[in-house]
Amino acid sequence: MATAASREQAVSLLLAASNHGDLAVKLSSLKQAKDILSSLEPSFAVELFPYLADLRRSPESLVRQSLVEVIEEIGLKAIEYSSMLVPVLLEFLRDNDSIVVQKSIISGSNFFCIVLEEMAFQFQQHGKVGRWLEELWMWMIKFKDSVFFIALEPGLVGTKLPALKFLETYVLLFTSDTIDSENIAEATRGSRRTFNISWLIGGHPLLDPIVLMSEANRTLGILLDLLQSASNLRGSLTIAVVNCMLSSSLLRIYWPWILLHCRFRCWELQG
Repeated sequence: MATAASREQAVSLLLAASNHGDLAVKLSSLKQAKDILSSLEPSFAVELFPYLADLRRSPESLVRQSLVEVIEEIGLKAIEYSSMLVPVLLEFLRDNDSIVVQKSIISGSNFFCIVLEEMAFQFQQHGKVGRWLEELWMWMIKFKDSVFFIALEPGLVGTKLPALKFLETYVLLFTSDTIDSENIAEATRGSRRTFNISWLIGGHPLLDPIVLMSEANRTLGILLDLLQSASNLRGSLTIAVVNCMLSSSLLRIYWPWILLHCRFRCWELQG
């Protein structure tokens, strides 16, 4: 009975977040609905996910920004059912509000790490991967491709910075001899476990370690190429690329060369 009452209240709040004329009421209703959803068992909360996903059409950017935060909090708690919510983050990667895009990249990165860890862990424990997890991984591949596009194509600095951070995370996740555990933990912050590519040794039905390590090397090359073209980047983007490079233990051997490029770029900016 209590669950039914909570469901009705949550539906009412989500409808208010969608249809009310006052922005403050919309934001307050969404926050209250999030609290209710957090208190429900995932199998009950999932019934309300369609109402939550409908808020992606809200014309108010503040509502869409808040929705990203709610999707991350609720979706990671109910990861088995989050394939109904993750597509909203992918849609928001094309949003006309840069903050919505930034938040979606950051939240999607957290989903990426969790889903990857769950993929490896589930196969280790049970010898198979659930269909719901396979579906989520397909969404994560689409997310990765979209974020790579944002990082490499012309666009706003504000959206490119978290995209570059995701490239760094991608390198760290799929580099076999990364030894800087603190940087890995920071890059995968929000995860329950810290993924290691060695977990895939011995085989996995969906994750090929050879392919993933090759993609990590290719991504590393992308960052190097970006650094080589630093004169064409804005100062904040150059700094972001350098920070990404220095975060990877594989690239610490390049620090004199990176430092030289940084100094050269600073001289250019000062001139």
